[in-house]
Amino acid sequence: MNDSLSRHHIRKEIRSARRALSNEQQSTDAEKLLTHLIQLNKVQYAEKIAISLAFDGEIQTLPFIEWCWENNKQVYLPVIHPFNKGHLLFLHYTATTTMFINQYGIAEPKLNVQLICPVKELDLIFTPLVAFDKQGNRIGMGGGYYDRTFAPWFSQQTGPYPIGLAHDCQQVIALPTESWDVPLPQIITPSMSYHFSTKK
Repeated sequence: MNDSLSRHHIRKEIRSARRALSNEQQSTDAEKLLTHLIQLNKVQYAEKIAISLAFDGEIQTLPFIEWCWENNKQVYLPVIHPFNKGHLLFLHYTATTTMFINQYGIAEPKLNVQLICPVKELDLIFTPLVAFDKQGNRIGMGGGYYDRTFAPWFSQQTGPYPIGLAHDCQQVIALPTESWDVPLPQIITPSMSYHFSTKK
């Protein structure tokens, strides 16, 4: 119970902190993040990259998405699975993709089965998060969507390599964890790239 309350408190505090970032800070953070990402070997060799659009003060990903388009990399956005509750689909995303606002107020591609990429065929999944610590633990918005997506990677080291994206202000000393939480092998912020003990 205390852990749950702590997670709720952390989620509330960090969401407030990132929403308080100025437009100038958001722009600066996005530029620094882009610099980090395009230097990653995993990005250079990736062909299919999943990433989400910024929401609720999250770090802006559009500059990186546009870089991917310019460098002939396929970009996929998460879509809430219409039948498999709590799971995500990943749909091909371009500048002309038809979008709509989902139940959480987040823009996502309109469902088209021809645009779906099976998770196992993705090379990288960049995941948003609310808070993280130096052990690679993360908490998201509480739906568990990414934890379920990453479960095969965590248990069998198969599937796309997951990397968390965050502002520096989203780091905390330690997070309370649950049995279903999936720690990330890498988290990138505007100032740092953190690598953790989980191995790919």
